[in-house]
Amino acid sequence: MVGLEKVDLKAIKLEKGYVGEGVQEENRRKAQQAEVRKSGTQSKRQESEETRSLNALSTGQSNSIVLEQGQPPVDDSGISFASTICPAPLCRQFWKAGNYDDGLNSETTLQNGKSYLHVHPMFLHSNATSHKWAFGAIAELIDNAVDEIQNGATFVIVDKTLNPRDQSPALVIQDNGGGMDPEAIRRCMSFGFSDKKSKAAIGQYGNGFKTSTMRLGADVIVFSCHLGDRVMTQSIGLLSYTFLTQTGHDRIVVPMVDYELNTSTGNMEISHRYDKEYFMSNLSMLLRWSPYSTEAELLKQFDDIGSHGTKVIIYNLWFSDDGNVELDFDTDPEDIRIGGDVKKVQANPAWRTVNEQHIANRLHYSLRAYLSILYLKIPETFTIVLRGQLVEHRNLVLDLKFQEFIVYRPQTGGCKEAEVLTTIGFLKEAPHVTAHGFNIYHKNRLILPFWPVVSYADSRGRGVVGVLEANFVEPTHNKQDFERTSLFQKLEGRLKEMTWEYWDYHCGLIGYQVKKKLPPIEPPQDSPPGMPNSSKMKHVALNLGMPNGGKTKPVTLNQNHHSVSVKAASAAGLSSKRKEHGDLNKVERMKRRAGTRADAHNLEIQSSSTANQLMDKETMNLIQENKKLHAKCLEHEKRREDLDLKVRQLRRELGDVQQEYDRLMVELTSLDTVKEEEHGQGGSSVYRILSMFSVDVNMHDAN
Repeated sequence: MVGLEKVDLKAIKLEKGYVGEGVQEENRRKAQQAEVRKSGTQSKRQESEETRSLNALSTGQSNSIVLEQGQPPVDDSGISFASTICPAPLCRQFWKAGNYDDGLNSETTLQNGKSYLHVHPMFLHSNATSHKWAFGAIAELIDNAVDEIQNGATFVIVDKTLNPRDQSPALVIQDNGGGMDPEAIRRCMSFGFSDKKSKAAIGQYGNGFKTSTMRLGADVIVFSCHLGDRVMTQSIGLLSYTFLTQTGHDRIVVPMVDYELNTSTGNMEISHRYDKEYFMSNLSMLLRWSPYSTEAELLKQFDDIGSHGTKVIIYNLWFSDDGNVELDFDTDPEDIRIGGDVKKVQANPAWRTVNEQHIANRLHYSLRAYLSILYLKIPETFTIVLRGQLVEHRNLVLDLKFQEFIVYRPQTGGCKEAEVLTTIGFLKEAPHVTAHGFNIYHKNRLILPFWPVVSYADSRGRGVVGVLEANFVEPTHNKQDFERTSLFQKLEGRLKEMTWEYWDYHCGLIGYQVKKKLPPIEPPQDSPPGMPNSSKMKHVALNLGMPNGGKTKPVTLNQNHHSVSVKAASAAGLSSKRKEHGDLNKVERMKRRAGTRADAHNLEIQSSSTANQLMDKETMNLIQENKKLHAKCLEHEKRREDLDLKVRQLRRELGDVQQEYDRLMVELTSLDTVKEEEHGQGGSSVYRILSMFSVDVNMHDAN
């Protein structure tokens, strides 16, 4: 690690009046006086610097990024350089960019007799491979903005911007949430830290920002503005895979700078957490490897953020196999696509267009389609803006016809989880669409879209779609699947049953042939072998009062031929090939009695059928009533959410008013230097205005 005194600031372009100007001359003088130290001295200084950095990290008081603070590269004279051109990564294809040689023999470093490990830059790439799908990585960054709704966020912007160095396309994602203070942005760029303690928060592992940004591009720069405890800060951080690979680092180094508003002067100044040399060292690396070559250009990025919010710019985007940028900004000026080609669907040519344009297929290549269903519910006060146009929220439940509501009660280890309401039905376009499956959300976030739990054969299950929110199972780290636990496997089995049951009862509503499965009937145990249609014989027990001790003789009714076959056994269990005349009369009487019993049985079946029809009618009435109650429940939940949002908005407005009141009071106390005889009247007026303002604030608080 190069010493701080060797930092050269000649290549850093500072505008007059910016915060780095006051220390430029001093650092230039020190840099010019610096000489190349002997290798032993450099090694000793490097060990000292690493020791100080790691000790500070262990106590949580480091001024550098939480992994390790590096220094700008140097030439043979020991002077650092900052070129105006930021080179692109050596390999522009994501799946091939993980192989590089840092030229160093990275070994475990000894510190105070103990070994400690470094995080190699290759980990950034391998960690990002959890995202197989680029839209899944974008969704991770959208989740961070949605989690900021509780901190006042009202929008998130996803758009294309240009890298000012080479005019290449870059992806920008910006929200107006609470922003991150210097400590929070360091936790954001570290691994495993998460400030999201709310049960409703989507993120929980503290790894999504790194995996998602590195999956989309080789480099990312973050601008965040935070206002808290009457202190306004602006922080800038750079996570650059290009910087790390091309400079041969064997550990992850993230340059960062922080500014703080001086309330007395109204200007942004270097944060007190820095010394001047440290600040200029980080600024030098930012201007060398970020898209912005001057401090003025860096600070200009805060102009559209305001007093709070975060802007993420991902540049040096990865290329696809065809040599073009993976994210397609040109096919549709109001969308971002992958590949730009419509997915071909195996379907009837007459309905192929309908299938290809259905949301179930468009979400795979259209970001606008995917974002429209990414969240089960979204507050009316929050909007997603893609390429300058609002993304219309789409409730997949409203795309279903012949809906049914099924309650699923998961159980594990003898404990019952919360009930899950599943809405199932046919797509409105059925039977002309081939899409089917379940859309499973977790904490309001879509995890599995149109998950085909069954592969339909003979069209069984085709067009059947379900929607549910399963918070009792945990998603994987990339939020594109669930952990395959026993609890999830039970859910999968139940969803299969739901699909088949729904299809068997409702397929006739959309034109498919109803295939009713009759329950199997066991053949009579004493029917002779080789009897035709023996599987359809019905066993009827008749007590004919015969002189054999009242034993019942089995009579089998052949339903196909409406004939009666009687097997009469002798008292000794022997059968006779010839029958006497009296026996024939007995058989005829048995036939007549069996026929009477069969008629009675048919009447019983008809009565049972009528009762079943009445029960079906009652069931339909209950289903309709259930739908009405469900709709009312949704309406009440929506009203409750609206009221909660209104309360939070009023509290924010009240806080803003209170801050304005405090500011005016500070200005008022600073007027004591004004002569009383010249401005007495004016001062009294100001006091009266502030008194009225205080009364209004108190009344507003009371309301």
